[in-house]
This record gives sequence, C-alpha cells and structure tokens, in this order.
Amino acid sequence: MIAYISCCTVKVPQVLTTMDKKKEVDDMEPGPALSRSLDRVGFIKTEQSNSPEGTLKSRPAHECGREERRIRKWRKMIGAGGSDWKHYVRRNPHVVKRRIRKGIPDCLRGLVWQLISGSRDLLLMNPGVYETLVIYETSTSELEIIRDISRTFPSHIFFQQRHGTGQRSLYNVLKAYSVYDRDVGYVQGMGFIAGLLLLYMSEEDAFWLIVALLKGAVHAPMEGLYQSMKVVFQVGLALLRFCHDDLVKLPFEELLHSLRNFPDEATDPDTLLPLALSFKVSSHLEELEKDYRKRLEGPNASSSNKRLQPLRSTMNGAGSQPLSNLSVGKK
Repeated sequence: MIAYISCCTVKVPQVLTTMDKKKEVDDMEPGPALSRSLDRVGFIKTEQSNSPEGTLKSRPAHECGREERRIRKWRKMIGAGGSDWKHYVRRNPHVVKRRIRKGIPDCLRGLVWQLISGSRDLLLMNPGVYETLVIYETSTSELEIIRDISRTFPSHIFFQQRHGTGQRSLYNVLKAYSVYDRDVGYVQGMGFIAGLLLLYMSEEDAFWLIVALLKGAVHAPMEGLYQSMKVVFQVGLALLRFCHDDLVKLPFEELLHSLRNFPDEATDPDTLLPLALSFKVSSHLEELEKDYRKRLEGPNASSSNKRLQPLRSTMNGAGSQPLSNLSVGKK
C-alpha cells in the first residue's frame, strides 16, 4: 500500500491566501467517503466495477514472502538512505537494469526514483530553494493551476477533497516549478506527474524530481540512447500474444472493444513485462520508422501516397505473418 504524504513541512502563507480566495468562490466539497472501497493504489472503486482484483485485501502468503525477499535485495543494493546506490550501479549495471524491469518495491519506489533521476543530488545542492519559490515568489499561472487541480486524480482519496492536504501539496509543487522554469511555466498535464510523485515522497522531493525530469539538469538529452517506440511495440506485441487465442475467435465487430479492455491478468506487470522484453525487435523497424517520417515531411504532399507505397507493402508483408508464428527470444 502506498504511504501517502499527508502534510508539508513548509509553512506557506501566500499559498493559503491564494487558495482561500478560490475557496470563497467554490463551496467546500465533502471529504471522501471512507466506507467506500479503494483499489490497491488508493482510487475509490466505482459501483459499476465488479472486479475484486484491485480491492484492498490480504495478499497470499507466497506473494508476501516473494515481496519481502525483493525488498531485502533492494535495501542491500541501495544502502541506508541510498548511500550505496552509485557504487552498486557502477559495479553491477546489468543487475540494476534487470531488477528495475522486474519492478521496484512499492515501499522503496520514491527513494529509488530520486536516486535514478539524480534529483536527490539536486535537492542537496539547493537547500532552501523550494521553500523560497513557494513562499516568496509569485507565478502568473496560479489561477490556472488552481483551476486544474480539481481535475487531477479526482477519484483518488488523497486528492479528492477540495482545498484539502493533497490539493494544497499539488498546488505548491506546480506553482514552485512554474516559477523555477519560467520558460516552460505551467503546462496542463503536469499535475498528473506531480500527483503521482506526491504519493511516494514529500513536496520538496517531488519538486526536484520534476526538475530532473523536465529540465535535463542531470541527464543530457542524448536521444540516440533512447529506446523510443521499440518499447511500445514490444508491449503491444506482448498484449496481443497473451490474448491471441481469445482475439482470433472474436467477430470483427467486437475486436475494438476487446482491444480497449484487456483482462487484468494481461496487464499485470509480472506477466506483461517479461513477455514484452522477450521479443526481439530488429533495427529494420527503426529504419522503417525513420523512412516513414522522412516521407511524411517530404516537399511534395501530392505524391505522398505514391512514395509511401513501398513502405505499406513492407508493413503489410510483415503484418501478414500470424502472431503465433512471431519469433520470440531473450535478448
């Protein structure tokens, strides 16, 4: 179960004033009904949902034992407060990569995200900066941020109450970043990133992690090292492979609904990721993608269909192979 951060150590008189102005216009909404069932990450389950999969319940003993073993491995790997992390990554990069792909234990996820991104170093190098941004600086996006806060995870217990602790923390982080990076400011959609981070860490930690993600202050933007669409392609293949037997039995009219509603077991990370990563994706796919983009950006739009015909033929030829015959192998 995610450990929610319910309070902030920074007193923010200016933020409270701004939020209170909005509160005079909007009536205070009642807090979330505690009697309603929650899924495993804190979202309130709707009455229409009849699947018990995500509801909070006792986990089988063998799953608890497996999770405890994973936690012990991760604690040994990162050390107390992350003290051994950099040394371990340098010595065993492949082990770190494999364990991350298997899944970071929920109780350590916030710390590991900070270590991977380098945001912990940014925090230590900039003491007091976040507090200054929240308390003393003003942002031209404040009203826009307040307007969008209620749209961010509205069915999550931490953010559901208007002007509650969750919404105030979310406002603080978004406002601070809009001041810190005035070139970008606030962009709609940032709230979902900040909201997710706040479920695992404090306001200040979440702020510096967003800085590390968006500003590129730690990692240079070396696009050539990105895996790009290959990962999306692998996940898509894994979903289709897992549901292959059921999909081929469906009439065409029902395919779209089924592709939008994969069963819970198909999207389980422990099942999906190992299968997705077992697919070999050749460099030919990347060449096709580059060729496709070049053709789309060509000067003669009228002849685009003619120029794309070889690509379509190639893709159709690849697509004619039954999914069950696709080669699968470990990298």
